[in-house]
Amino acid sequence: MKESVITVNFDVESEAYQALSEIKRHPDGSGYFVSAASLIKKENGHIVLKDGFDTGIDTTDDAAYGSLIGSLVGILGGPLGVLFGGSMGALVGSTVDADDAMQSASLIEQVCTDIRDGGTALIALVQEDDEMRFERAFDPFKVEIIQHDAAEVAEEVEKAQALERKMAKEARAKLRAEKKAEWNAMVENKRQEIRQFFDRLRQKK
Repeated sequence: MKESVITVNFDVESEAYQALSEIKRHPDGSGYFVSAASLIKKENGHIVLKDGFDTGIDTTDDAAYGSLIGSLVGILGGPLGVLFGGSMGALVGSTVDADDAMQSASLIEQVCTDIRDGGTALIALVQEDDEMRFERAFDPFKVEIIQHDAAEVAEEVEKAQALERKMAKEARAKLRAEKKAEWNAMVENKRQEIRQFFDRLRQKK
């Protein structure tokens, strides 16, 4: 048995929806079981969720693994997805050092850069009897398939979520600092206006 996060890049968007529809009907295929899958599209450099499903089976590990694909897609569509999708300079310059972001970038960066703008991909959490079982389901389509160990992806998602929290914290701190600086400047302007008011009064005496 092997558990993987598998990314399937499609040349034809309609075929991606066709493949997802088939997986929804038969998540327990010959030699594999799909826990969850999401269909994403890259629009103007941003990863957007288009469709998806999960088994709906409740387990004690749902929080950690049942939502793995949803968490991954959330990261791809969030600030890290923007960062690795081509807006690194502006984003990193205002939040977090690029080296910090790159440390856990393998799958996130690969997915973001491998999908061309306007391209569509399916991402699934799969258990297979052997590595090729799930991939054979896409033989009728023209696709590129990338496989990652699910445990490695889960660890990467956890690190990426921590990085996003750090980015958000630093962004809030920067915003507060900018507001404070702006407030101080406004207060100083008022102080000067009041002082000038008294200067004019004194000159009229």
